[in-house]
Amino acid sequence: MAAPGENLQIDGARLWDSLMEMAKIGPGVAGGNNRQTLTDADAEGRALFRDWCEAAGLTMGLDRMGNMFARREGTDPDALPVYMGSHLDTQPTGGKYDGVLGVLGALEVMRSLNDLRIRTRHPIVAVNFTNEEGTRFAPAMLSSGVFAGVHDEDWAYARKDARGLTFGDELKRIGWQGDEETGARKMHAFFELHIEQGPILEAEGKDIGVVTHGQGLSWMQLTITGREAHTGSTPMPMRRDAGLGMARVLDLVNEIALSHAPDAVGAAGQIDVYPNSRNVIPGRAVFTVDFRSPDINVIADMERRLDEGARRICAAMGLEVEMEKVGGFDPVAFDEGCVAAVRAAADRLGLSHRNLVSGAGHDACWINRVAPAAMIMTPCKNGLSHNEAEEISESWATAGANVLFHAVVETAQIVEEDA
Repeated sequence: MAAPGENLQIDGARLWDSLMEMAKIGPGVAGGNNRQTLTDADAEGRALFRDWCEAAGLTMGLDRMGNMFARREGTDPDALPVYMGSHLDTQPTGGKYDGVLGVLGALEVMRSLNDLRIRTRHPIVAVNFTNEEGTRFAPAMLSSGVFAGVHDEDWAYARKDARGLTFGDELKRIGWQGDEETGARKMHAFFELHIEQGPILEAEGKDIGVVTHGQGLSWMQLTITGREAHTGSTPMPMRRDAGLGMARVLDLVNEIALSHAPDAVGAAGQIDVYPNSRNVIPGRAVFTVDFRSPDINVIADMERRLDEGARRICAAMGLEVEMEKVGGFDPVAFDEGCVAAVRAAADRLGLSHRNLVSGAGHDACWINRVAPAAMIMTPCKNGLSHNEAEEISESWATAGANVLFHAVVETAQIVEEDA
């Protein structure tokens, strides 16, 4: 399998210009983007991506979930394509790079292959997956999940946003529902370029994160019930304070996650306290504990200890507690061959790198179920993401796209370079 020479690189300035041009669509209020899935802004961003792909001589395919596939032909019509990409949708207050870098980095690989007049045995396909963020239509990674057989298409079509609009109706409304059967495509391999969304690479001065695993996730919703009472006239020993019970459980969550450091994490980000009045002791607290680890046995241990500990805490305080698992997925081990291709590409280009475990879910996590997959990560400033202040440098974007270029082209197998 021939590897591209280290002198073969993408056009970093052109990639950066593309990122800035896409960022003009669905601008946020503080320098980022609000290009939520299946909005008019999403449709406009898709059209720009399509136009760029067609200008590069690529053939665009579209499946029933709105996933976009831009294909560059290989020399062997029977060879399975090498795929690369991510997503163009953003959070309501999202940045300019989360997901977008992976899609436009894939386009830049295609453009650079054209510039360098490189042909590959395997076709190469750039993909934009619909609704990775899951902000408007839950869950996240919805369309890659349908592609991988994790979700049923009809179930996905029926997902509703806060206004009661369905995914299927909105996909049709913006004009991006295709006829191609979702998941019918077969892949030789899949590579996803993404910003880290964490602080490790920048803090350690590393150019590239070689993602070996994706963390598994467990969402446990707890409902603690006590008794509402007046905060001023109820003696302390006679209170059944659901808010205090929640606080003690959250301290336990932190203790459990720390016991599995450094890779495990845990917190509660969604919390509701009732009646949420200044002078009423909370009678009920509902919150979701988010546990993550690359080891499924660790996740099971954290769930068990939360169950036992929360019941013990609440029993001692005269509180009732109910627990329900409301979401989750198993840890992901990315394909060793694809991971090795990413690591070899970084070495060939003289870029510093380290292994990473992705703390967030990505389309590659679902695609890994149906094809060999790996991820490449770039640093992001202060580890900030899902925020309009999300920022990367042009040099970081260029380095990541160059690693993507080398890993993909090596996997797709160069057959000739025209003079």
